[in-house]
Amino acid sequence: MSTEELPERESMEFDVVIVGAGPSGLTAAIRLKQLNADLNIVVVEKGSEVGAHILSGAVIDPIALDQLLPDWRSDDDCPLKTQVKDDKFFWMTETGAIKLPGFAMPPFMDNHHCFVGSLGNVCRWLSRKAEALGVEIYPGFAATEVLYDAQGAVRGIATGDMGIGKDGKPKASFTRGMELLGKYTLFAEGARGSLSKQLIAKFALDSNCEPPKFGIGLKEVWQVDPARHQKGLIQHSFGWPLDMKTGGGSFLYHYDDNLVAVGFVVHLNYDDPYLSPFDEFQRFKTHPAIRSVLEGGKRLAYGARAITEGGYQSVPRLSFPGGVLIGCAAGFVNVPRIKGVHNAMGSAMLAAEHLNAALAAGRANDELVAYENAWRASPVGQDLFKVRNVKPLWSKFGTLLGVALGGFDMWCNTLGFSLFGTQSHAKHDRATLDPAKAHQPKPAMKPDGKLTFDRLSSVFLSNTNHEEDQPVHLKVADMALQKSSEHDVYAGPSNRYCPAGVYEWVEEGTSPRFVINAQNCVHCKTCDVKDPNGNITWVPPEGGGGPNYEAM
Repeated sequence: MSTEELPERESMEFDVVIVGAGPSGLTAAIRLKQLNADLNIVVVEKGSEVGAHILSGAVIDPIALDQLLPDWRSDDDCPLKTQVKDDKFFWMTETGAIKLPGFAMPPFMDNHHCFVGSLGNVCRWLSRKAEALGVEIYPGFAATEVLYDAQGAVRGIATGDMGIGKDGKPKASFTRGMELLGKYTLFAEGARGSLSKQLIAKFALDSNCEPPKFGIGLKEVWQVDPARHQKGLIQHSFGWPLDMKTGGGSFLYHYDDNLVAVGFVVHLNYDDPYLSPFDEFQRFKTHPAIRSVLEGGKRLAYGARAITEGGYQSVPRLSFPGGVLIGCAAGFVNVPRIKGVHNAMGSAMLAAEHLNAALAAGRANDELVAYENAWRASPVGQDLFKVRNVKPLWSKFGTLLGVALGGFDMWCNTLGFSLFGTQSHAKHDRATLDPAKAHQPKPAMKPDGKLTFDRLSSVFLSNTNHEEDQPVHLKVADMALQKSSEHDVYAGPSNRYCPAGVYEWVEEGTSPRFVINAQNCVHCKTCDVKDPNGNITWVPPEGGGGPNYEAM
């Protein structure tokens, strides 16, 4: 059977189709059911189970959770058990950590009301809440296609076919995907969602906003010596090992039973093609202030994920005929707070309320303009507006001066004004790399296997798995361009920006070969952002493939 002879897909009809079982998708489903218990709602999730692809710090501001489920603190099943007790912020040098005074931070930067835990486990808990209300959740099914009606409005999605071989032909195990049709479709795919990206292009949703900006976040979970554990302590830092031109930061969160989450974020507008975020993360752990916590402990988990960083001025239009963007598919992360869960959930509740009103009025497959018009005046928009200049000032003036100016601007915004107006992000992240000749190669980080590790042993901890006999889900549009530009001009940065060892340039005489180890992919989507020519596109692999994070 060839692909041209494939049978028609079966279809199922719902009131609402939601793509992605992350915090925004599940929140939207729960809120819709709270508003109208009779709604027929389906959530489709590409991970093997809810939470399998979820990765976040995570220090969670409970403001949205309080609104959605006011009794969550008394729910013994809720995985958020650790409240922040001590909140520290450091400027890191190679050997020291300079504590910055708390009074220098605007009040909204305080974290003492927040909770530390696994966002993956929070999503598993939210999925149980949603299912108890009657929401259907289909994990292991990747949404691979947006479906449109004759007028061009979104009418739902199709899940990917299963059992396609590397040659693109159906195997004996072939199963056709399903069409899930809805009166409205909510796209909650997270940062750099593949369908969201298509919708933004098709409907020109980004025509009146700044370029999207991203970071890469790398995270490990450790079980540490109880004597070194300080439950409820969180610390954020910036500085070493990054230079003053490269934006980024780090975190260390103590929570639950002797667990510590350690993470490192690099802004993807860096210019040095020899920079390896993974190596810098491993190097960061050798700092005396970090080593003293982790040494003698056991690394339990590893993962990586792109993070939306454009903020207020980069949020695209959220509504289009037949659907909306919610959560990090639109980009609601508050960069200086390193938080996006509360805004993802807030945007989902706002969308659910406008969608429910439209359904109550008998509408379907039209544009929810009221949602687009409402978000900037909502708590989500207000949260992002007062920090809108932090990222562009940091990018423009470097870490030392940029962070100082960003802090000053946040203080001004608490008083209702800004001397900087609204700053521009200028370039897409893919356009910021310098040619390799402008930089020097960096010495490779040599892992010791105790505190620092290599990529492959880290990917092993992520429980990443893909069916081997399937088409490569990392699409290179022009392989000749990859050689002439990515390799010859930029010295193959894909080998370094990828945190999972997916990309290699194998030198074979005078003709280096680009190798894609797709089975290693942890779905971080950094390649889709940082390839200097925009030549690599991430698409969903066969449903259920990718990482299987247990408590990230």
